[in-house]
Amino acid sequence: MDMKVLVVGGGGREHAITRALSCNSGVRIFSVMARKNPGIARLAERVLLEKETNIAKIEQFAVENGLDAAVIGPETPLEAGIVDRLEAAGIPSLGPTRAAARLETDKAFCRRLMERHGIAGCPEYRVFHDPEEAREFIEAYDGDLAVKPIGLTGGKGVRIMGEHVDAAGAVEYAREIGGDVVLEERLIGEEFTLQAFVDGKHLVPMPLVQDHKRAYEGDVGPNTGGMGSYSMPDHMFPFVTRSDYDKALRIMEDTVAAMQREGTPYRGILYGQFMNTRDGPRVIEFNARFGDPEAMNVLSLLESDLSEIVGHVAEGSLSPSHVRFARKATVCKYLVPEGYPDAPAVGEPLALGDYGDALLYYASVEERDGTLYTQTSRTLAFVGMGETLEEAEAIAETAASSVRGRTFHRRDIGTRAVLEKRCRHMKEIA
Repeated sequence: MDMKVLVVGGGGREHAITRALSCNSGVRIFSVMARKNPGIARLAERVLLEKETNIAKIEQFAVENGLDAAVIGPETPLEAGIVDRLEAAGIPSLGPTRAAARLETDKAFCRRLMERHGIAGCPEYRVFHDPEEAREFIEAYDGDLAVKPIGLTGGKGVRIMGEHVDAAGAVEYAREIGGDVVLEERLIGEEFTLQAFVDGKHLVPMPLVQDHKRAYEGDVGPNTGGMGSYSMPDHMFPFVTRSDYDKALRIMEDTVAAMQREGTPYRGILYGQFMNTRDGPRVIEFNARFGDPEAMNVLSLLESDLSEIVGHVAEGSLSPSHVRFARKATVCKYLVPEGYPDAPAVGEPLALGDYGDALLYYASVEERDGTLYTQTSRTLAFVGMGETLEEAEAIAETAASSVRGRTFHRRDIGTRAVLEKRCRHMKEIA
């Protein structure tokens, strides 16, 4: 039986979603994206080029085409209430309602929910709406803080004292964003991402992934949307113990249970960004959708039918038997325009070389007359899969290095040297 599925969004993450759906026979893909993604367009039966927050137009497109389900990629349409509108039109979605998406879209809501329900892993925090009150707190605080705008920031809006800014810089940043901030204790440790499919009550986890936010090798330079990520063949990390993993998963289960108790059941993808500290995992943030690039790691490994998972999430019948991932390592490397993220070189031609066994995902790139051109953000991502991390990294690196044009990528992502550095750091703080 044919199943017509809408994919909302036009980045690398959404290309990974589209590819995963296309692996399942009988799935017909429809796409809504603001800018044409060549990879998605080749796999989709019909494409609507439209802002992903124009909910009325998307609903009309979905109803006119008799779509059976939707998968929502980015956070902005979730905040705009796309799931509420589609579900009212009889189209179930892999994504939370506007109220449930507040776990990501409202950092103050997230922290207060965790505090209200006694959920472990919540850092010490204070919420402010006045820049002067925030200034007083920052100047009086003994230690470093993370300064977080309450709303969405595209993964780039957090400033950390001792890393990005000093106290004066933190005060200035709080003032710059109007004083609507969450100030949190700075967490020290190693980050990891745990994503899960959630049907309102049941949660099925995906392999652990580690993202790299900094633009340049050695984890230096400005923050980005993510330069690449890796996962291990056993779906774990050597710097995350089984106990740490179990605690992180429990935190996510408790959060889903808390949302259920509050009358806003959470369905879709729950993304937990954790800092593994000397005291175990603490929650940096939750996201209400797949990560980008992390989606490319896990969806490249997915052996189950993604359209069936969407159905089980909608029905509330999800179980671990519905979700299976290959036991392989993955390394994802993003190519970005020269000057990214501050002054990216736009409109520059790219030429693909022989990228071998890597999977290619298109992101912010334009195709004209068979030639690809850079845009303002990340352009292409290559995912290598292998029996070992080294094998996966070599495949991704060979592919990324084959592209000619004014781009760069982080060659250190997924290397054994970076992994060993993470392990040493955890030993030092323990």
